[in-house]
Amino acid sequence: MKIVALSGSKVGSKTKTAMNYTVKSLKEKHPGADVTLIDLADYDIQFSDGRNYLEYEGDTNFVAQTIMEADIIMIGTPIFQASIPATLKNIFDLLPINAFQDKVVSIVVTAGSSKHYLIAEQQLKPILAYMQAQIIQKYVFIEEKDFYRNEITSDDVLFRIDRLIEDTILLAETYRKIREEKESAYGF
Repeated sequence: MKIVALSGSKVGSKTKTAMNYTVKSLKEKHPGADVTLIDLADYDIQFSDGRNYLEYEGDTNFVAQTIMEADIIMIGTPIFQASIPATLKNIFDLLPINAFQDKVVSIVVTAGSSKHYLIAEQQLKPILAYMQAQIIQKYVFIEEKDFYRNEITSDDVLFRIDRLIEDTILLAETYRKIREEKESAYGF
């Protein structure tokens, strides 16, 4: 199973901290999974200009193809100015409309205020649904108070990330089995 953990911002440390913990936990609990962390701060991504994602080169091509080849995508995003960052939206714009078909997608949100709790519901989930994702409905929302010196200090947050991982893996395995059963019914 190929899993991409996407840290969707070029700035800040909280989302990267959360996604680093997520990847560490994934690797410990599911050692057979092929887990890739894509931190957008580490890549030079072109702005989408409407081309097919396969026509881009360099980092843009690598990131787009890695996401397209994944079975699971765990998206980490900060909330800036009551919105998802442009870097994350650009990733969605680079991909085809049905990019997340047959993929399970889960969400980890970091924000400076509890007032930003519904941004994932109002902005991120509609984009993912439009792109055909199977979305884990519960997401992890982490506030500034849950971090100290680039560490997550809330046991509750750590528990919720671990639970999100388990829910994500379980849903992906369930959908895989359903697809296999449907395909085997055709008899070829």
